[in-house]
Amino acid sequence: MVTLADLLAEPDLELVPVHLADDRAEVRWVATNELVDPTPYLEGGEVLLTTGLETKGWRSEWRRYVERLHAAGVAGLGIAAGLTHERPPRALVAACEAVGLNLFEVPRPTTFVAVSRAAAALLDAERESAARRAAEAQRVLTQAALEVDDGPAVVRRLAALVGGAAATVARDGTPIEGPHGPRATDLSLDVVRTEVDRIQPQGLRAAASSSVGAGTTVVRPLGVRSRPEAWLAVFVPGRLGDADRVAVTTAVSLLSLGLERRRERRAADRQLRARAVELLLADDPRTAGIVLGAASAGGGARPRLPREVRLLQARGAADVVEDALSELEAERLLGAVLDDELTVVSSARRAPALAALLAERGLLVGVGSTAPVEECLASHETARHALTEATRATPVRTWDDLADAGVVGLLGPERAASFARSFLAPLADDAVLVETLAAFLRHHGSRGEIAADLGVHRNTVRNRIEQIEGLLGASLDDPRVRVDAWVALQIPR
Repeated sequence: MVTLADLLAEPDLELVPVHLADDRAEVRWVATNELVDPTPYLEGGEVLLTTGLETKGWRSEWRRYVERLHAAGVAGLGIAAGLTHERPPRALVAACEAVGLNLFEVPRPTTFVAVSRAAAALLDAERESAARRAAEAQRVLTQAALEVDDGPAVVRRLAALVGGAAATVARDGTPIEGPHGPRATDLSLDVVRTEVDRIQPQGLRAAASSSVGAGTTVVRPLGVRSRPEAWLAVFVPGRLGDADRVAVTTAVSLLSLGLERRRERRAADRQLRARAVELLLADDPRTAGIVLGAASAGGGARPRLPREVRLLQARGAADVVEDALSELEAERLLGAVLDDELTVVSSARRAPALAALLAERGLLVGVGSTAPVEECLASHETARHALTEATRATPVRTWDDLADAGVVGLLGPERAASFARSFLAPLADDAVLVETLAAFLRHHGSRGEIAADLGVHRNTVRNRIEQIEGLLGASLDDPRVRVDAWVALQIPR
């Protein structure tokens, strides 16, 4: 970036500063104009040169003239000495001091062409330098991306290239990597968090840039699909230059590609873990362990299989389930999404805390019975039954609550299973009718609450209940029938 200070420092011009409000103002070009109002012909960032031809005798008029130039974004005003005015008029100097416009004097021997030529040379040199810095930034960042630990390496190199700070953050603004760099303390995570929250709904096309303190903070989303996986936050001292923009854009591309590679590896790893869970539900822990070994060979941390397990079954919005699964993977816990529900293989000791965590994330959770790892299926079935009783008011239900301390526990597993199959046989395993029956019992027969729970119309609920009563040959208003139905639904069949 070429500043007014750079132009004033050119020794051959011998320009004389009169009032400098900000000599770091960026110079984009030099314009010569003698109009009373030249602003229609300006774009901002110009150094305006004038002989003051139309200003002879001005006094109060200077204030309005200077205000117009300042509003147009003029970087500085240069007035020729020894022509219309022997020296810059006092009223002009006072107006520049009041408004905050840079003012300098162009001595009689210095031509306006010489000033324009010097500015053009400075701008050409700056463009060449920016191009070299941009090419070097691309080379350095690309080399960093080839390292094994590519993400952190790119962030560190970027911070060094811009002479500021850089970090990657998660959706909630929590740092994933960094901040790194010589100005790491100047990267305000509060500002970053606010910007991420603001642009997050806009997806991958969003970007944020704000001036904070003595620099600029830039936030860009990372990823190559519709949903950003992380955000890059960069602090650049002063204004963002062309070379800085190239460095940031290059880092975004490299980090996004790195995330995509890791996403693909994670997807393959998840498939293996899901297969391992399916094998555990088939009571085959030996083969499941072999599959988990193949998953960890790809670089992932291998989950540990406890000797005694307690399975958890959870359901909720797809994005919430996805985030919960990512958290479990980070903690080296075994989980998989099967039939749109999250199945977690936990130790008995850790299960209550995990259930509470999943509920905090907005999921409904069922906690199964404790069983040896060789009998995961039994724990899974009881977890699924516990999940059917979970509600927003009581998001975590355990099999112990539903069965072990109640009438089902007194029946014994064989007699209970036989009773359940016999009672529900008329429904012919119709999942819709079974689900409606369970909702009827959860909400004590309230048609309105059942309809809201199932997401259907009240008339649909009424028709289903009439169909259930017809198939069972009994009224659900009968307390005994309700008890039998509740018991039958709690038992794995």
